[in-house]
Amino acid sequence: MRDQQLEHALDLCRGARRINVFTGAGMSAESGLDTYRDATTGVWSHVDPQAMASIDAWARDPEPMWAWYLWRAALSRHADPNAGHRALAAWEQLPGVEAITITTQNIDDLHERGGSSEIIHLHGSLFDYRCTICSRPWRGGVSLPLVPDDDTPAHPAGPSARLRPPRCPLCGNLIRPGVVWFGEPLPEREWDAAERAMASADLVLIVGTSGVVFPAAGLPRIAAELGTPILEISPEPTDLTRLCDYSWRSTAATGLPALVDALAGLS
Repeated sequence: MRDQQLEHALDLCRGARRINVFTGAGMSAESGLDTYRDATTGVWSHVDPQAMASIDAWARDPEPMWAWYLWRAALSRHADPNAGHRALAAWEQLPGVEAITITTQNIDDLHERGGSSEIIHLHGSLFDYRCTICSRPWRGGVSLPLVPDDDTPAHPAGPSARLRPPRCPLCGNLIRPGVVWFGEPLPEREWDAAERAMASADLVLIVGTSGVVFPAAGLPRIAAELGTPILEISPEPTDLTRLCDYSWRSTAATGLPALVDALAGLS
């Protein structure tokens, strides 16, 4: 006998052909990557966002930030996609599914390595780099620090860690991480694609986001205003729960595999 919450979720998802999955840091938490706003373990609980996630901080002293973002890239690469990532990839293969678009606020690469084929990175990626001034993409490669197999610290050598960023071969200015910092606009191409995906979906699934970071958190409202069914998978209520047709109290790595297995059983 299926769980009642799963039955409610299944009712919303049955027959969906174009699915937009809106994900946040909770999607990657069960892969061992910290969320941002947890009071104890969140990234911003032990690092000042104005010191590590603003263009002003980069202009003042880029070397600590470059070291920190390379460390975060190394942690991401060290982590494995969890069962939730793999379930989303498996959902793409079910009969009748035309497209599953992942619209993510995450800057890791776990959706890619989990097997999903269409991913929109609203906040950029730890594995993209560009010139601070001319925005030319950097293809020169970087050396990521090694991550030990035991418990890893939030930063390889504390707040004093420093690495010198490479310079752009075109204009000579510093290469920066290809992520969106506080106060910066979202990339226009990705934002437009996210709006289109939200507007064209016949099901929206929200997984692992608190819904407090704008403008990204405003995207599900597009679906809500169109009357598109919205399912949330979250262990706790969020700022987006009120927009949802149903909010399932589960996690990405537990709820998504159960949902996709149930959908596969209907195929």
